[in-house]
Amino acid sequence: MADTKSILITGGGSGIGRAIAQRFAREGWFIGLADINSAGMEETAALLPEGQWSTHKLDVREPEQWDAALAGFAKAAGGRIDALANNAGVPLGGDLSELTTEEIDRTLAINLTGVIYGARAAYPHLKATAPGSCLVNTCSAAGLYGQAGMTVYCASKFGVRALTESLDIEWAADGIRVTDVMPSFIDTPLLAQSSHTSSNVPIRDRVAAAGLEFTPVEDVAETFWRAVTGEKLHNAVGKTARKLATAARWMPSYIRRKSRELAKAGLKPMG
Repeated sequence: MADTKSILITGGGSGIGRAIAQRFAREGWFIGLADINSAGMEETAALLPEGQWSTHKLDVREPEQWDAALAGFAKAAGGRIDALANNAGVPLGGDLSELTTEEIDRTLAINLTGVIYGARAAYPHLKATAPGSCLVNTCSAAGLYGQAGMTVYCASKFGVRALTESLDIEWAADGIRVTDVMPSFIDTPLLAQSSHTSSNVPIRDRVAAAGLEFTPVEDVAETFWRAVTGEKLHNAVGKTARKLATAARWMPSYIRRKSRELAKAGLKPMG
C-alpha cells in the first residue's frame, strides 16, 4: 500500500466523481470517495476493485469534515495522499433577479468556498508526498466567459479558475502541481434537476434547446487523468469548452455579441 498512489475524490457518489474513480482505479490507484451521499458512494464503490477504495462522509462546506475525511483517507491509503480531485459541485441557472438568497449562498458555498476549504486542508498532505502530488479542481467552461442565466454559477467557476491559477504559483515551490478541468455540459444526474426553484424545466432540456452538445462523462474522467499526470494548467473538455477557450482568448467581443443574441432569443442554456 505504501507504494500505491492514492486520490481522494469529492462528489464521488455519482456523475463525474464516479467516472474519475473508475478511471484512476484502472491505473491501480487507491481511491477515496468523499460525498454527502452515502448511498451514492456505496454504488460507486461497487464498481471498483475490492480492497482498492475507502468512503468518507463529507459536506465540503464544513472545514472540520474536510480535516476528518483527509485524515481518514490518509490512514486508509497507507499514510499518503497523492492527489485531491476537488470535484463536488451543484448547478444553478436562472436570471439573478429570480434567484433566492438561499440558492445563491448554497451554490457559492459548495462550488467555491468548499473548493477553497479543500485546497487548504489538503495542502499538508500533498506537500508530504511532493514532488509529484497534485490538486485538480473541477472548473467549467462557465469559468471562461460569463453567460446570461448562469450568473452565480459562472461567478463560482471563475473563482475556481482564479484559485487554480493562484495556487499553481503559490505551491510551485513546494513541488505540488495545481490544475483544473473545464467541461462544458455533462449528462449526469445533476442535469435532471431544474435550474432554480422558480423553474420546473430540467437543465438537460434547456441545454438541448440551446443546441449545445453533451460531453460524455468518460471524456471528463480521461481529462482528469491527463490533468493529474500531465503539465497543463487549464484542461478544456468537449467541443463547446475548447471553442469557448479559444474565443475567450482571441475573440472576446465575438463571444459577447453572440451571447447577447442567444439571450435575446431566449436560448440561455440555464435561464
